Amino acid sequence: MNKTEQSDFPASGELSDDPPLRAVRVFEAIARLGSLSAAANELDISPSAVSHQLRVLETFLQQPLTHRQGRRLILSAAGREYYRSIRSAFSVLRQATGHLMEQNRSRQVTISLIPLFGMGWFIPRLPRFTNAHSSIEIHVVYANHRNYHSDASDLSIRFGSGQWTGYQAEKLIPGRMIPVASRDFLRVHGYIDTPEILAQSRLVHDEERSSWQQWFTEQNVRRFRRDGALFEDGLLTLAAVRAGLGCALMREPMIAPYLQSGELVKLFDHASDDGRDYYLCVRQGVELSEEGKALQQWLREEANRL
Repeated sequence: MNKTEQSDFPASGELSDDPPLRAVRVFEAIARLGSLSAAANELDISPSAVSHQLRVLETFLQQPLTHRQGRRLILSAAGREYYRSIRSAFSVLRQATGHLMEQNRSRQVTISLIPLFGMGWFIPRLPRFTNAHSSIEIHVVYANHRNYHSDASDLSIRFGSGQWTGYQAEKLIPGRMIPVASRDFLRVHGYIDTPEILAQSRLVHDEERSSWQQWFTEQNVRRFRRDGALFEDGLLTLAAVRAGLGCALMREPMIAPYLQSGELVKLFDHASDDGRDYYLCVRQGVELSEEGKALQQWLREEANRL
């Protein structure tokens, strides 16, 4: 056995159930294309190298995968069965490889964000970015604000205090809260023109009930209704306000489209600050692509428009 043949087998005592993958790849090409020469041409190796790899695989499997029929090389019964088994695996590999290469060609950037930020702020502005950068594809995914460590995106918009291990965070949009209600709610329950009237109105709560207490304390109102539905995030709270379930404290930039349309009404100008804001985050020590930098700069510019 020559050196080339020896290198295709594990050393003594290192036998494995894993097949010689180079030989499997060569066999797949032979079976798919129908000849040694066609396989050699596709793989850019010599016909003798193709024959050698075929022998390697047959030796590993301890049975012939092909036989001669005149001048033609055809698959044996074992070869046909083996090819049926491996061709789907090669199809998956080719699809995965093509998908990754297509992503690279398309210059894709992935950004993660919480749903309310996406619907209320990011997506309404996104056409301005895509019109200016038509070759960049944006992939938008949810950011799990309860477990940001699972985030593998290029950029992320996070809500909180700005402290996340392993990330560089810059404040993008302030998170001050204002009281709002739907126009339909006010039509049914009457206009609210003082904090005292608001304190006796039906309230809904976003994630926690302490936000209303802070707002009323800042308005020197001590007694207010503490009941009302509690919702897990801002998007659910927005849906509740639009449905007329009550008044809510919301972050004005996130609901601007609904305020502009008149569907929601800002009840008072006073905004309460609970110390949480929206941050633009990138992983420390990871260089953004040029496409990622373009999206990062655009986000800054859009935030400065506020």
